Formats: sequence, structure tokens, C-alpha cells
Amino acid sequence: MNKDSIFQNIRVYWLAFIVYWGIVLFGYDTGIGGGVVSQGYFKSHFGLINPDGSANTKKANDVSSNVVSVLQAGAFFGALGSAPLSSAIGRKWSLLLWTIVFAVGAILQTVAGGSRGLGYIYAGRVIAGIGIGAISAVAPAYVSECSPKDVRGRITGLFQIMVAIGVMISYFINLGISLHIKSGPRVWRIPFGFQLVPAGIMAFGLLTVKESPRWLASKNRTEDAIRNLAYLRRLSPDDERIRAEMAEIEAAIEEEREARKGLGLREAFFGKGNFIRFVIAIVIFLLQQWGGQNSVNYYAPQIFQSIGYTGTSNSLLASGIYGIVKVVATALFVFFLVDSLGRKMSLFISAMGMGILFFIIGALLKTHPPPTTPTATPPPASKAMAAMLYLYVCFYSMGWGPLPWVYVSDIFPTRTRHYGLATASASQWLFNFVLSKVTPDLVTDLGYKIFLMFATINIAGMATFSLAIPETKGRSLEEMDIIFGSVSAEQRRADIERQERALEHEINETTSERSIGEKA
Repeated sequence: MNKDSIFQNIRVYWLAFIVYWGIVLFGYDTGIGGGVVSQGYFKSHFGLINPDGSANTKKANDVSSNVVSVLQAGAFFGALGSAPLSSAIGRKWSLLLWTIVFAVGAILQTVAGGSRGLGYIYAGRVIAGIGIGAISAVAPAYVSECSPKDVRGRITGLFQIMVAIGVMISYFINLGISLHIKSGPRVWRIPFGFQLVPAGIMAFGLLTVKESPRWLASKNRTEDAIRNLAYLRRLSPDDERIRAEMAEIEAAIEEEREARKGLGLREAFFGKGNFIRFVIAIVIFLLQQWGGQNSVNYYAPQIFQSIGYTGTSNSLLASGIYGIVKVVATALFVFFLVDSLGRKMSLFISAMGMGILFFIIGALLKTHPPPTTPTATPPPASKAMAAMLYLYVCFYSMGWGPLPWVYVSDIFPTRTRHYGLATASASQWLFNFVLSKVTPDLVTDLGYKIFLMFATINIAGMATFSLAIPETKGRSLEEMDIIFGSVSAEQRRADIERQERALEHEINETTSERSIGEKA
């Protein structure tokens, strides 16, 4: 990784760091629900234990799936509602607004307990979900629009590192509580209240960053766009590279305006070269959700229990280690491999590795079922399965974790990018909702077969899909129109030259006006 490139783009990295605190929330919220519900005091306080003191598995599964899945339901609507607002008031201010919505939901979850029952947690999760869903749609668009093409994959890939960090923090907070706080409402108030920390960092951090130059250009605020682009690239507004990049942005926006003059949503979805992009965005997230990773993410404590890690602290510790492995593997991939391996090859290797490991875990679970009575240390077969899960998350982190977001951010043109990312994000949350609702019952009912099911989806679905999509590595956002057939390469070249001439003319006029003014 070139040191000059990091310092040249330091402001873009800062913007990504701030904006992606919202994504830490995304990861944290997805990981926290299953762990909170698995705590003994939570179960007894909210009536998830039978009168004789035994666990009511059916009720615990229901509440567990509700606490996790109502967040996804809210996020689905948040992602869909984010597009018009982000288009109207800009990426920066719409993100700030959604962060405040999220904070209201976090406060409701935190105050639950006593006379305020599960309803407060459910309502808080839905409202927080609306905020999270919108943030997950706007944040990648914002970062992608501000990133130069040579490091865009790496910077957009920070998304998944932040998700992994959020999930890891949630596992360790749950572990700390299971070890040190055995009873009292702090069992859920600390994990739910902690959500306000990343939300606060993001809200204040957003006041230090600039609006997206591409969004400003699409609103005809060309001077502001050039100023912000120059600021982000740490170059002078008159620099040749800024003028060239601005010309490319303007050419793409001008083409989109011409092609879609007087046409609304229908054209955004069904315009030339657009429909296939929406299909790819929906299918890539359908496969990502049904590849098994999020089932492990949400219900890691329960899944580690199912392979033999009995006792709350044992399973939460195993989950915490899983969280660390995921962060390290994702960071290594995003910083060193994402822009060298290419999108297609990374997705293919990732899917094959995950599928093979899931088949091994399923086979081990069938031939060496965990003991029915709790043991102090998990048996060797359980340790082997845990090791396979840790290896599995390495493969996930090198492809199907970070890349669907990077890929979807890559393929949409400026005018429809917020619709594209909102659709992708909404479909991700919809499939997420279905999966999180059924996972606790699937783990209970299918046993080892759940791993075989995920393995089949990994190899038959995800690996095949990886080979069918076009490569986007090293292409600018404006070149995607050529790849997807919205515009020919010749037409684009002519448009860029025309925009460069227009900008040249504009700059010459400004310079001559300035020199006349100085003489006067």
C-alpha cells in the first residue's frame, strides 16, 4: 500500500472513518440481540422460563428471533425511505438526521424493564432499525462518491471492517456481563445503552466532513463540488487532476440527465443498462444472507452451544474469539488484497472455501454429536468444529463479507446510485429479517443439516454467481455505464472531451475576469 496514497487521501479516510461509525452500530446491533436474550436474568425477568425453572425453548426462540428480527424489519423501511431524503438534502445532513432517529430507538431499548416490558425493547429495536437501515444505504454511497478510484475498493471495504468491529464489541460486552453482572436490569441496559456511544461519535464527527462532490454536481452546484473535490484530494481547485475528475463526473451526470429527461422512478429502474444492475444488487445480497454467515453472527452463542460449547460464558467466549478472527481477517483482506485479487476471483474463492468448511462441520456434527450433559471443557470434536467456524469466517471476510457492498457501490451511476443502494440495502434487510426470524428454529429443528444447507448454497449458488458477474476492479464509477451498456465507449470519450473544453473555457473566463478586476 503506497504511503503517499494514504496521506494524499487522508481526508477521504477520515470521512470514511466518521461515516462508518454508523456501520459499527449496524454490526453491534446485529450481534447484541442474541447474546442479551441468552442471559439467565433476562430470561427470568421477561418470563422465558417455565414455572419449574426449566428453559422454555419455544418461547426463548420466539423472543430471541423477535428481538433480532424487528430491527431488520425497521431497517428494511429505513433503507427504502433513505433515497428521497438523501437525494433532496444531501448525504451528510440526511446521515445526521438518521443518527438522531437511531438514538431515540436506543434510548427506548435501554429504559425497558420493570413495568416497561418487552414492548419497549421491540419498539426501540424497530425505531433504531429504521435509523440503521437508512445509514446502511446512505453511508456506502457517500463514501464511494468521495473516494478516488485507485483506493475505492479499500475505502468502501472499511464498511465490513466496521461491521466486524461492531459485532466483536457486542460479543465481548455480552461476555463481560455474563461473567460480572448476574442479575438486575443492567444485564440489558448496558448493552443497549452502549449503542449511544458510536451514534454520538458519528453525529459530532459528521460536522467535521464535507458534502459529496458528486451530489453537489448533480444539484448544479459546480463551484462547491470543485471546492469539495479539491479539499478531499488535497489539491488546488485549479489542478489538472481535479479538472479531469470533475469533467468525468459532469459528463456522467449530463449523460444521465439527457437519457432520463422527464422520466421518473420507472426510468431509474428500467432505463437502458439499469435493470440488470438492480437484479445483481438484489441477488448478491440474497445469496450473502443465505450463505450462513449472519445466522452465525446473530446467534453465535446458540450455535456454539449446539456444537458442544455448553454454559453461557463458554459459548460467549467462543463467540468473542470468532469476532476477533473476523475483524483481523477482514482488515487483512481489505487493506492488502481487495484491489489486487479483483472482485470476481475473491467472491469465487470465498464461496468455495465457506462451502467446503460448512460440509466438514455438518459431517462432524453428524458423526460426533456434542454430549447431552454439560461438560467443563468442550470435547475434541467440538473444538474441531469451532476451529472450522474460525477458518470459515476468514474465507467469508475475504469475499462475501466486504465485497457485496463494494460491488453494489461500484455499479450504479450517480443519478440512480441512491436508488440502487437503497434497493440493495432494503433487500439485504428483508432477507436478513426472514433469516433471523427462522434461524433459532432451524438450529433447533435441523441440527447438523443446517450446515449442509448453507454449504450447498455457498457452492451451488454463490460460487456460480461470482463467475457470472462483470469485473469492476480499477474502473471508475463513470466507466460502469460502458460495462453495463448504458452508453458506448466512443460516446463517453466525446462527452468527457466536451466537458473538459467547457471547464477549460469556464476557468479561462474566470481567470481573465479576475485579471481585469485586478487591473481595474
